[in-house]
Amino acid sequence: MLNLQYKANRIGIFDSGVGGLSVLREVVALLPRERVCYVADAAHCPYGSRPADEVLRLSLRMVRFLLDKDCKLIVVACNTATAAAINALRKTFPDVPFVGMEPAVKPAAAQSKTCRVGILATAGTLQSRLFNQTKARYAAGVKLHVVAGNGLVELVELGREDSPEALELLRTYLQPMLDGNVDELVLGCTHYPFLQSSIEKIAQGRMSIINPAPAVAVQVKRMLEHSNLLNDEPTSQPFYEFFSTGNVEALMQLQKKHLPLPTERRSFQALTSL
Repeated sequence: MLNLQYKANRIGIFDSGVGGLSVLREVVALLPRERVCYVADAAHCPYGSRPADEVLRLSLRMVRFLLDKDCKLIVVACNTATAAAINALRKTFPDVPFVGMEPAVKPAAAQSKTCRVGILATAGTLQSRLFNQTKARYAAGVKLHVVAGNGLVELVELGREDSPEALELLRTYLQPMLDGNVDELVLGCTHYPFLQSSIEKIAQGRMSIINPAPAVAVQVKRMLEHSNLLNDEPTSQPFYEFFSTGNVEALMQLQKKHLPLPTERRSFQALTSL
């Protein structure tokens, strides 16, 4: 049994790179007293083009690191890793609460007035059993326009999410959806919310953008409450530890731009030996 001490541990979050910061942003907003340990596996980013067995192996490595950091709950803040690994992670670590990601097909299908839904995700997510099960369960009667956003993760990792290059690449993916009367767009990768301003420029109000990160934060809170692990002490002082197996500077810059945190409440460290 794991020693999950009440109110004493961190929330662990991992992603292939900086994308999981879009989830962390929502967790911080909803649970401002929680301590968080974030790991970016930048040395192996992106996960979306890697074989599922390799993604599983990398995910196991990330989880073991986070458990060594005394995390009480772990968020798999990567759609590809969730699809490839979360079932195995739950079996391997049965005492650990896990929260994963999956494309928000269900709310998109329910909200669409045109019965046309766009899914922008990585190839690894779109080829997964989890996505195909979700699609079969919730998208009956809805036409899905499914696109692998090749190259988008790399642009976000380079801090070029608002660049002309990102805008033009997104246009090649989104214009056929708009021409096909898509009115709901599901962001199926945690990197993609950082591209939202460019997406909005292209969509011009013609389709709603669904980011699953807020719902993930709600699920984190729900699971912590259920396990009696929620830190609700009013005097609690949060702290945010960031680790990267690759370029720590990229993680620092995106955090500074999209998730400002007090300098005294955060730290960054390279993981050269992980």
